[in-house]
Amino acid sequence: MHAKSDIGSEQADLRPTVEFWYEFASTYSYLAAMRIETLASDCNIRIVWRPFLLGPIFKKQGWDTSPFNLHPAKGRYMWQDMERQCERYGIPFTMPAPFPQHSLLAARIAHGGRQQSWIGAFTRAVYVAEFGQGLDISDEGLMANLLLETGAPVTQVLNEASSSETKIGLRAAVSEAEERGIFGAPSFVLESGELFWGDDRLELALETAARG
Repeated sequence: MHAKSDIGSEQADLRPTVEFWYEFASTYSYLAAMRIETLASDCNIRIVWRPFLLGPIFKKQGWDTSPFNLHPAKGRYMWQDMERQCERYGIPFTMPAPFPQHSLLAARIAHGGRQQSWIGAFTRAVYVAEFGQGLDISDEGLMANLLLETGAPVTQVLNEASSSETKIGLRAAVSEAEERGIFGAPSFVLESGELFWGDDRLELALETAARG
């Protein structure tokens, strides 16, 4: 009975899907993460959560940090733009230090829980802690508190995050991102494979997916 129920549930959800590829250290992923579920619901789109790491991709391009650090003028503009955009969307903003944050632990947790009911709430909570409050998202105690607040089984999730399976899975996600041509975050991938990059392309990605 349980298996039939699961199959029926999967078959019943015929909504188009959009994969949301995001990096917890990414400023513009913060903006997208805070809006995507509401916008997707309005368009009758199902979100597939795809946390990953940009660091390995950047390293292959010879970058050892964020391009916003490598190019000071670009970095100054980005922080000014973040202030404007956060005010526009009505979400908090605090520049974290250091930037970029060390996002490995958060990414492992999110990768392990990417299909769980709490993934959206946890993702938003991490971003608010980082870019809304300026907290250190590499802190396991902070992650435990955020998991607790979002209703996740804390001990189980943290154990899974440190497992070999999760570590291998996250590395595979980075490789998949590269194969898909993803070079930055946030990125949105439609079922057709069409790629949209940047928070300012979120609405267009969802509208395109909804049209089929």
